[in-house]
Amino acid sequence: MNDNAPYGKLFHLFNHSFLLLSGLLCLLPFVHVLAQSLSSAVSIAANEVTFWPVDFTAASYELIFKESKLLTAMGISVQRVVLGVAVNMLLTVLIAFPLSKEDRIFKGRTVYAWMLVFAMIFSGGLIPLYLTVNELGLMDSIWSLILPGAVPIYNVVLMLNFFRSLPKELAESSYIDGAGHWGTLFRIYVPLSLPAMATLTLFSIVGHWNSWFDGIIFMNNPIHYPLSSYLQTVIIPIDVTAINSLEDLHLVSDRSLKDAQIIVGALPVLVIYPFLQRFFVKGIVLGAVKE
Repeated sequence: MNDNAPYGKLFHLFNHSFLLLSGLLCLLPFVHVLAQSLSSAVSIAANEVTFWPVDFTAASYELIFKESKLLTAMGISVQRVVLGVAVNMLLTVLIAFPLSKEDRIFKGRTVYAWMLVFAMIFSGGLIPLYLTVNELGLMDSIWSLILPGAVPIYNVVLMLNFFRSLPKELAESSYIDGAGHWGTLFRIYVPLSLPAMATLTLFSIVGHWNSWFDGIIFMNNPIHYPLSSYLQTVIIPIDVTAINSLEDLHLVSDRSLKDAQIIVGALPVLVIYPFLQRFFVKGIVLGAVKE
């Protein structure tokens, strides 16, 4: 479309206005929660808080960080993200690499690929999964949050497509130089796949950090809950025993405590995302070039 034409300028104006409005609709609820978490209980009760703190106070954050359970849950979530992302990415690369080869090179490649697709569409269900985890002795263990989802099949498909989009001559040259499959994978394919791997790493980080249901199912003791599971079950009315003075009661409310815990739970992903954003679109587009 010609940008100099009247319709072209009108299209760009409408497009930018629509995207700006959509961005604000996504951002304003978060800003409102942040403002309430930094406002006094009286201002929140009077519905005076919109998108800016009223009677600014950080008392809610001070109170929740005095609660050792929150810090314990956050530590479990960090441990889960580190171990889970490492396992996810390692298995994703190791599975996607052979499946990206042609049938004449890897016999039975199509059968294995369809097995993965079938497993992605159909699952055994929650009860068989629970029984399997229980029989393996993983209950109340960090591995019960990692091993059931160790192979993210959707990520495998994306990585597989990305590998297939790379020039075949690179692998052939590597084999001629005697690198072998392992050398070709880690010296050629992995360095060239950093944009796609950054995208899948972001997917994995967000998935592990936000996952809450498996923590409730596989953890018998709430002390082992990851942060999202803890927030799901412990965002409850204010604990008056944690308040030491009437001044604190004036500053802290149930609503501000809930909002503060939501902000704390979302903050790590918000900090990590800007560093991986530049890889995000590029990795998805490159991985979708071929089947």
